[in-house]
Amino acid sequence: MIRYIVKRLVSFIPILAAVSVLVFFLVRIVPSDPVASLTKGKSVSKETRAALMEEFHLDKPLARQYAIWISGVVRGDLSSSYQHRKPVLELLVERLPTTLQLTLMSSLLAAFFSITIGVVCAVTKNSFLDRILSGFLVFCASAPSFLLALVFMYLFAFKLRLFPSFGAGENFWDSIYYLILPSMALSLSMITLVGRITRSSLINEIESNYVAAEKAKGTPFHRIIFHHCLKNALIPVITIGGMQIGGMIVGAMLVENVFALGGIGILLIEGINTADYPVVQSIVLILVVVFMTVNLITDIIYAAIDPRIHAAWQGGAGK
Repeated sequence: MIRYIVKRLVSFIPILAAVSVLVFFLVRIVPSDPVASLTKGKSVSKETRAALMEEFHLDKPLARQYAIWISGVVRGDLSSSYQHRKPVLELLVERLPTTLQLTLMSSLLAAFFSITIGVVCAVTKNSFLDRILSGFLVFCASAPSFLLALVFMYLFAFKLRLFPSFGAGENFWDSIYYLILPSMALSLSMITLVGRITRSSLINEIESNYVAAEKAKGTPFHRIIFHHCLKNALIPVITIGGMQIGGMIVGAMLVENVFALGGIGILLIEGINTADYPVVQSIVLILVVVFMTVNLITDIIYAAIDPRIHAAWQGGAGK
């Protein structure tokens, strides 16, 4: 498994190189003026404009600009933000924890509720409870995260006053309270898909021959479900769940803006609006790294749950 992980990490390098080239040139296709971001929209003389262009290497050919930026990234220097006049790394250190905490809380909520709902629906197939919970999943699928965020804000913050309507809190425990509403809004789309897949996959397992054999032996039904069926049913669930967590990071940016959480979502949108190239490039690159890392962790969990996959990796590593 170690050899497999190392090979996957090495494969990250060409992917990140391609993404860095793509995002670097794409952000410059959109007509924009980064100098306006540097001067915060104020008009400046030609001499001042030329000095700013030279200071931030904007006067150099694009290939040279890319070489300067990517060499800095390799050294851990993500350049400085035009808008904030601070190192991008410093801005990310300030804001990334909020986004990661929101994504983690949403993922945990989604995993718990989706698997719970999926199991309940599967063991009560075609019952009234199954229809109610399945209808709830369909409802969640029909509403985008940012719309659910607005609905939750109106109901639970403004009407019931159970949770704050904006902000991310001042410390770790405070932030958990502040992030409950955003996490609920962000997790529902994942609950929908993963819950339905859990239900379908578990029903297939329940109807398989080995379950009939276990019932014939007198094995309690709950033991059959949790010790045999659920473990086998989780393989496709993990596949979709891993992909959903990667996509959830993008959705977190929309939810962050609704609740004014001050994470990297707001920073990215500001960067796009103000042509803050270093901010946009760095955030997109980091998002790709996070997405690939989530996929790698998903593959590792596969091997932990299904010994056949682990054996296949060992066989491939030995060749």
